[in-house]
Amino acid sequence: MEKYTIDANGKSVGRIATEAALCLMGKKQSGFKKNVVHDVEVKVVNASKLRIPAKKLSQKTYTRYSGYPGGLKQPTMAEVIEKKGVGEVVRHAIHGMLPKNTLRPKRMKRLTVIE
Repeated sequence: MEKYTIDANGKSVGRIATEAALCLMGKKQSGFKKNVVHDVEVKVVNASKLRIPAKKLSQKTYTRYSGYPGGLKQPTMAEVIEKKGVGEVVRHAIHGMLPKNTLRPKRMKRLTVIE
């Protein structure tokens, strides 16, 4: 099992997410196959020290819909960080950068975010 550790100190969310997504997909390994979940473990450390601009904290929204009338929720990044922590923002960004198929949940289980 290959283990990758990504230090988030002073970096932006997107830079961390792309690096982690590449590792989770196995693109940094020599025997890359896109239909296989590779034996890789990714750990993101110092997530609370990310560089997030104040404008993004107030303008970036995370939309979800329950399916019921009036069930649209759009919390801002600041609200998500306040409620669930910076790790949830990082997890959401990495989740969005992985391929949308049945392997995505299996790959996400190999991700650990430490604040």
